[in-house]
Amino acid sequence: MLVCKVLAAALLWPALATAEVLSLSSLHWTLRNANGSIVIPAKVPSQAHLDLLDAGIITEPLLGINDFTQRWVVNDNWTYTADLAPLTRHLSHDARALLVFYGIDTIANITVAGHPVAWVSNQFQQYVFDVTDFLAEPVHRNTNITVALESAYHYGLNVTSRPDAEISPTGDFEYAGIRQYIRKTQSDFGWDWGPAFVPSGIFKPAYLVTLTPPRSRELDAVTNVTSVAPEPASHPLLASGESVFIEESSLEISKVGQTTIAAPHQSADWLVNVTLGVRSVIGSDFPTLTITIPELKVSSGPLRVRAIPVSTNATTFVSATFKIPDSVPKRWFPHNLGTPKLYNFTITLTLPQSSHSHSHAPAQAVSFVTRSGFRTVQLVQTAYPASEAAARGITPGDQWHFEVNGRAFYTLGTNIIPFDPFYARMTSAQVRWVLESAVKSGQNMLRVWGGGIYQPSDELTGGYDFYAACDELGIFAWSELIFSDALYPINDWLLASVAPEVRQNVRRINRHPSNAQWAGGNEIEGIVIGVNQTLANGTHYLDEYQTLFGEFLHDIVLEEESSVAYTDCSTTSGVLSLDPYEIRYDNKTAGFIYGNGERYNYDASQAFNYSTYPRSRFMNEFGFHSQPSFYSWEEVLLSSDDFSFNSTVVASRDHHPPAGSLAFPNPNAPQGQAQMTSAVELWLPTPNTADTNQTFAQWCWSTQVFQSLNMVSEIAFYRRGAGEGENNLGALVWQLNDIWQGASWSAIEHSGRWKVLQYGMADIFRPVVIYPFWTPDNATLEIVVTSDRWEEVHGAAALTWYDWSGNFIDSSTLPFTVPSLNNTLILAIQELDNIVPTNHNATDVWLYLNLTAQVDDNKTVTHEQFFTPVPLSTANLVDPEIQLTPGPDLTFTLSAKGGVAPFTWLDHPAGTVGFFADKATGLPSNGFFLVPGIDRTVQFIPNPELSAVSHPNPADFVVRSLWNNTHL
Repeated sequence: MLVCKVLAAALLWPALATAEVLSLSSLHWTLRNANGSIVIPAKVPSQAHLDLLDAGIITEPLLGINDFTQRWVVNDNWTYTADLAPLTRHLSHDARALLVFYGIDTIANITVAGHPVAWVSNQFQQYVFDVTDFLAEPVHRNTNITVALESAYHYGLNVTSRPDAEISPTGDFEYAGIRQYIRKTQSDFGWDWGPAFVPSGIFKPAYLVTLTPPRSRELDAVTNVTSVAPEPASHPLLASGESVFIEESSLEISKVGQTTIAAPHQSADWLVNVTLGVRSVIGSDFPTLTITIPELKVSSGPLRVRAIPVSTNATTFVSATFKIPDSVPKRWFPHNLGTPKLYNFTITLTLPQSSHSHSHAPAQAVSFVTRSGFRTVQLVQTAYPASEAAARGITPGDQWHFEVNGRAFYTLGTNIIPFDPFYARMTSAQVRWVLESAVKSGQNMLRVWGGGIYQPSDELTGGYDFYAACDELGIFAWSELIFSDALYPINDWLLASVAPEVRQNVRRINRHPSNAQWAGGNEIEGIVIGVNQTLANGTHYLDEYQTLFGEFLHDIVLEEESSVAYTDCSTTSGVLSLDPYEIRYDNKTAGFIYGNGERYNYDASQAFNYSTYPRSRFMNEFGFHSQPSFYSWEEVLLSSDDFSFNSTVVASRDHHPPAGSLAFPNPNAPQGQAQMTSAVELWLPTPNTADTNQTFAQWCWSTQVFQSLNMVSEIAFYRRGAGEGENNLGALVWQLNDIWQGASWSAIEHSGRWKVLQYGMADIFRPVVIYPFWTPDNATLEIVVTSDRWEEVHGAAALTWYDWSGNFIDSSTLPFTVPSLNNTLILAIQELDNIVPTNHNATDVWLYLNLTAQVDDNKTVTHEQFFTPVPLSTANLVDPEIQLTPGPDLTFTLSAKGGVAPFTWLDHPAGTVGFFADKATGLPSNGFFLVPGIDRTVQFIPNPELSAVSHPNPADFVVRSLWNNTHL
């Protein structure tokens, strides 16, 4: 049996009949549509579109208008079939066979050997079925496994056609009005930043796990196999086999006495809680769990847990806890505040034979290694004490911010959406690049949006790695249950399906120190408040919301974890009480600040009007849309006629505002296109050259420049709010990644290419920043230095005026001191005549701001910004005559031989993934003001794993600036 344990590690490759954990991906699968007109080879994990693509039945779904022309795939039913015999023909007579699916998308009938096994309807659950008896008695010698998937769209239509079906009174996206009844990725049915492919398939890994009772002591003696402690496996799944299957595992680290609503005592002992869900072919009256941390030389010793019965049709959960003194482990911190320290935990479950067992076999044990870290994270939601609010000048109301290891910190980050319309083709390398990009840009938190999917923990069970990468990289993940932008009907079927979904995912994610909180869903609280105020039966929907998010989901989450907070919704007014849990809803006192906020204002004339920015404790969503780069459009546009800002294909991929139906092309796209157009025309030179491709490229890029300008302005304002009455301690931009090539709010394109916004965030997310706040209404310029460091920061800021030809006009240097998590106003001037240098016009000059500061680890930090007294659309720009000089190792020196080049931008070639970094500091750098006489040297840092072109030609790198909007 020891040999089998080693062979199980090869489970992702062609399975061996003697293995105990056998991957279904090793089987020969076929995919068949409903009428049998299509029968093709298939894979697992996969989805129907991907197998049709591999077979040449369809072209790449993301090409052209395939999101429209391939709707026929959504309307069909698809069946996956494979012969199980290669995995089962050598099963012993006393073995039990468990069929394990870590994800089926979504509505499916499963049969094995001609026997019905189950009907499933939840994409977010894992399923385990004992199929031993079916395999022993196949129907008509049928040895197949079949997963017959029903069209989720047709299923939704059938369910919502019932006379008792409650339809949400809110708007929707493409496949409208059905997603509330289907436990499936909500954006699969369309969203305002992505397509609606409604995929189906066995989209996560699946396995056959075989369990066999232990051999007797006499047989062990004959075969000279001794009972020794097993070598720990690298994953709970790989530890399974012989007699025990570990179906679920949870490792939660908290402080003794900690709850989800009470501040943990930082000096208290650590409490390590391990829970395993097991199925076993042997029973044990006195099993034990042993938890060991080798690096710390700490072990719990055997801890007695509840009895484990012989059962392969139901799961038995066993739990154990032990304490570790506070001072023993090092703490996990987000990367910008410390070191994300992780430890290996060895978990061993030992099952001595039950006293009534007739077997003389030695005790069975399974052991595995998992990684976690020691940290506390608290979402503080209580009211500010009156004395503190008065002393600090804080506007009355409730707090809403995170604390890590007992200290408040400023949350900087973005929101993530699904990485691709087809989950099954995503890789850990692609996802890790997005996460690494977030870290490189200074982010310390990602919000996992509640309309997508529960992100996975590892490749073996989830297909790719997300949370473990967040743990390692030191970035928090704000987690959400999958409910978004709709009112969900309450019925017994929904609740029965959601309960195991939530429990399984909360347990799984417990071990990740990167997990910061659980939110019940996305944006629904505000929707239900509005419905309650406007509809005659609005209280009905409010009651349903309260039942689902204020009670049912709240209670389940708190039953499964005690170390992070639960909030009912991503954007929320906060709570009236945490114990008992009472949502505030609209019970507010005028002038007080509660909960968190978001901002979407598509009137570009108000983009930099600070009076339109919310004064909130925490901003969890704000954004403006832009187009992807010319390079991304080259990936999907099929005709030269399509390379135009408002071409049919380009506009069809703008889903903002959404169609609300299957109308194609989106009849509302002109609104979204016009918003981007207006933004560029108001604030930047309007792209218009004799080269149509250059004009299109400059239009796309200019929408990104405006997006970055807008978001950087908001981030600076919200960060400044840490020292204002709102005491703002969080800014999460909408959104980080793209799901396809089209208009969206993203900072990173679908291929992994950074937009202008990604570099803009890398700049404004630095620990100490300087920013010019210009208020046209009273013609006031305020220059503010903001710090999110925990210590007081000292430094100096240089303010230098130039004209657009690059001539130096004037300069001054101002010292500053910034308290912890605060800001300092270093200069305030009124009236443009007093701001602009004497004898110069506002259209001819600009101000360069640069600071240098020392932080507590004797590290020097710098930051730069600029101020233009008039919009760049009316500035008298001068031809910069940019010279690009390649150097070794993909370095490039940029020189302005003419005038100043605002937003000097370097593009890397198609087929490459990477980012540009300042050669001296190593920090991301692109989209800067290039001044004559002040050269910039940057280096392209490629991602070799994702780049199709491994050795790009320096001649293929392209430089542009705003000058190129109107000049070749």
